[in-house]
Amino acid sequence: MKTIKKIKISFMFCAVFTALMSLQSCGGASNDEALMEASGTETTVTESTSSTQGPDIQVPSPGEMLQFIKILGGKTNKNTSFLNPTANLNAYNEASQKALNFGIYSCDLSYCSVFEIGSETLKYFKTVKQLGDQMGLSSAISNDQLKRLESNVSKSDSLSVITDDIYFTSFSALENSKQGPTIALIMAGGWIESMHIACNLVNFKAQSPASERIADQKYALENIIDYMKKHTGNSMVDNTRTDLENLYKIFQKIEEKEIPSVKSSSGTTVLGGTQQKQLVITATNFKEIAAEISSLRNKYTHIN
Repeated sequence: MKTIKKIKISFMFCAVFTALMSLQSCGGASNDEALMEASGTETTVTESTSSTQGPDIQVPSPGEMLQFIKILGGKTNKNTSFLNPTANLNAYNEASQKALNFGIYSCDLSYCSVFEIGSETLKYFKTVKQLGDQMGLSSAISNDQLKRLESNVSKSDSLSVITDDIYFTSFSALENSKQGPTIALIMAGGWIESMHIACNLVNFKAQSPASERIADQKYALENIIDYMKKHTGNSMVDNTRTDLENLYKIFQKIEEKEIPSVKSSSGTTVLGGTQQKQLVITATNFKEIAAEISSLRNKYTHIN
């Protein structure tokens, strides 16, 4: 039985790593069976205990998502070419840039951790910490965590625990100081980067678990947009929400079909019916989503 971790607000980008839970790495063999077995045993979600208004977001913990990603490509995957270079950090001077890229760099840190890219893991941690310090999160991202990371850089399980601590303490600190707009932007940045990584790891194949997970991110995107609506009137959030709403229009092109009813040997209907829907993504849908994700991600990471 997994322990349920309770915090006031969850780190949304972790939710979108479910886009990676059953994906295939480029050029690699499918790991669908292993992923299904893993997803059946890893069921921890975070719960919100906040009494503030707005939707609670329940997501698997970062540590669990790291293990799912690891199944995709194994330890041989050391490609970091599609991550946001740490050298870009000093160019992010505006508050919106800092928040968006805190989510992006945090996602990149998780990627490096799961594939045990030691030097890059430390580099991205230091970048996340530096950016966190600038955002008033010094107490949430400590030097002690860096020491733990350095001591466990070859132990992916330990890295997962450390990553969990960083995410949850950071978001608890932001929620406690009522920085909702900042949280919204970090969620958006993390989600965009997760999808960016997913689109770099996946070769589209119709009706594959990988493609279906990409399609299902329509619902994660809905949740982010709904959360952003709580902060309507904040120009930073409104501008990003407009970007995501334009992306959502592309997701809406994915056809939605009813799942046929399936009967057990006893004649009992066990799946399907008029209430069951499935998104059926095409190669064209995937290409358009990937292109828009790339465009938004480049916009958020761009330096003048």
